[in-house]
Amino acid sequence: MTTMEKYEILINHLEETLQLAERLSRHLKPGDVLCLEGDLGAGKTSFTKGIAKGLGVEETVKSPTFTIIREYEGKEFPLYHMDVYRLKDSREDLGFDEYFHGDGVTVVEWAHLIEDQLPDQYLAIRFFIAGENRRRLFFEPRGERYKSLCKEFFHEYFGH
Repeated sequence: MTTMEKYEILINHLEETLQLAERLSRHLKPGDVLCLEGDLGAGKTSFTKGIAKGLGVEETVKSPTFTIIREYEGKEFPLYHMDVYRLKDSREDLGFDEYFHGDGVTVVEWAHLIEDQLPDQYLAIRFFIAGENRRRLFFEPRGERYKSLCKEFFHEYFGH
């Protein structure tokens, strides 16, 4: 049994959240799935905006709370942004598989609500409020693809 790898970052302001996500987006490829969890107002949608910017999305990214899934066209591939917070039934078939195994990057807010539909491998990112503008983020890779992605990204981000 292997222990779960976990990476932690302390964010001091919103702009830092956006920059972190934008930098992470450079390591993403079609078929990647990011599952965002955490406190209300902790920065999940802001993080997604940073991912979108890094992917070259020109539209304004909005929380898909009432539509559940929003699609954005990036320069090289699309971004699929899901917010499943208001989903009535986790077994409801909205074609999640088509997104998870599709031609774009998928970001899921409140992913634990559809845990039974998530792919076997994904990157879980947990957001916690650590002060007025401070956030503590935990990156938890699930599967070899995401372990490699985290090692590469954190080596670049922290320079060691």
